[in-house]
Amino acid sequence: MMFGATVGGLASRLLEFNSHVEAAGERVPIIDITDLYHPYQDPGDNFDLIAAYGLPEVDLKAVILDVTQCYRRPSDPGQKQEYKDDTGPRDAGVIPVTQLNYIFDRNVPFAFGPFSRLKSPSDKALDVPKFQQSGIELILKVLKEAKQKVEILSFGSARALAAAYNREPQLFKRKVRRIHLSAGSSSPEFLEWNVMLDPNAIVCLLRSDLPIAIYPCGTGKGAFDLGPNNTYYLLENLDFIRRMDPRLQRYAVYSFERATRSDFLNFLDEETPADAIERVCNRTHNVWETALWAQVSRRLLVRRPDGHYRMVPSHEVTSLDQILPNDLIPCKVNVRDDGIFTWEKTDTPTNFLMYYRGDPLLNQIAFREALPALYESIRP
Repeated sequence: MMFGATVGGLASRLLEFNSHVEAAGERVPIIDITDLYHPYQDPGDNFDLIAAYGLPEVDLKAVILDVTQCYRRPSDPGQKQEYKDDTGPRDAGVIPVTQLNYIFDRNVPFAFGPFSRLKSPSDKALDVPKFQQSGIELILKVLKEAKQKVEILSFGSARALAAAYNREPQLFKRKVRRIHLSAGSSSPEFLEWNVMLDPNAIVCLLRSDLPIAIYPCGTGKGAFDLGPNNTYYLLENLDFIRRMDPRLQRYAVYSFERATRSDFLNFLDEETPADAIERVCNRTHNVWETALWAQVSRRLLVRRPDGHYRMVPSHEVTSLDQILPNDLIPCKVNVRDDGIFTWEKTDTPTNFLMYYRGDPLLNQIAFREALPALYESIRP
């Protein structure tokens, strides 16, 4: 097995980190945009949100709930066939966000993005209902109040993000350090889910001069394939949930079991039924999000001298650690009107970066151990 990162690569990443941290111990302010539902559409969205709250390097400023109307009631008789499934109805993930605010004793604000697609790449979404503009307004509020540049993570359609940029592009240029865009495919042969949700939002961002890191969810073979530039990997089981903080364990069970108890905070303080834990822990789990959290927290994926894989804070990396690629490389991007994009590596700096993980099988092996260890370490 080959380990692709070099000492020079590590040094450059540490230099980049230090140049953006004004004082020791300063956390990275972020906005998390997520197509989080309850009951879940993809349970990874519910589980992934733990990282936003639990990583000590991250200062979570806001959660924007990305909602697409056709997936709120996908089984309605009048719904188009491509939107139908048997897991609805569902709604925006107010419950999981509230549960994590309760567990971590936080009051992270959350709001809703527009439910419908943008009409064009320049759409400001000014004509949508006021309630659905709250997410756009919260993004702008956080940026205006920020004392340092903010990083924005987008898991979903990027609709609220594009509309907010269209309203105040100069604010974005002043206050956004980088947008981390989880969307698209490393090959134009596959129309990826997040692009399909709102092509105009993707076109808006990828034709802008904003600093954007792209983390493709799929390859030309689909969303469940392993390639050097996409982020997907498979956890064979969730047995590590048994060893998580008790209330985070109950949060996971509530999400994965699609619980509908109205006393969803009481649920977190009660003993979890053993049979529910068994069902959840024996599940496989598809993951697309970890690479983004490693980047914004400035953690490196390493193999330690004892052979274990971990996501390690940069200042804890030693000369005996073997660093695995989990990098961003400069690229040129060309996006079509339907949101599908092509890219090519470049030696000339641009505003775009492309995710690169080297050997995807090794990356999967490493994250299968590193992510559980990280989640087990989180103690609210």
